[in-house]
Amino acid sequence: MADIDVTSQRVSNGWLCRVTIAEGGSESTHTVAIRDEDLDRLAAGATDPTDLVRRSFAFLLEREPKEAILRSFDLPIIGRFFPEYEATIRQPASRED
Repeated sequence: MADIDVTSQRVSNGWLCRVTIAEGGSESTHTVAIRDEDLDRLAAGATDPTDLVRRSFAFLLEREPKEAILRSFDLPIIGRFFPEYEATIRQPASRED
């Protein structure tokens, strides 16, 4: 299982996130931008994008290796490659107690 580390920094119209994926003895680093309106649409009520970005990378890793993920992109672009992204990511995370 991959370890997904996300750090988020506030910028003028949204957030800039640095994502590090550690898996299989190697790491990859990615920079992701997310505008405030995209955060509101994809994670209503969220005050920062950290959880959304982590879940988005978990979504991507279920479909492709970390090496295939773009190094820098705007978060909504995932939907261009995977049309089910937005519907899937808006669903509440299931919890096992």
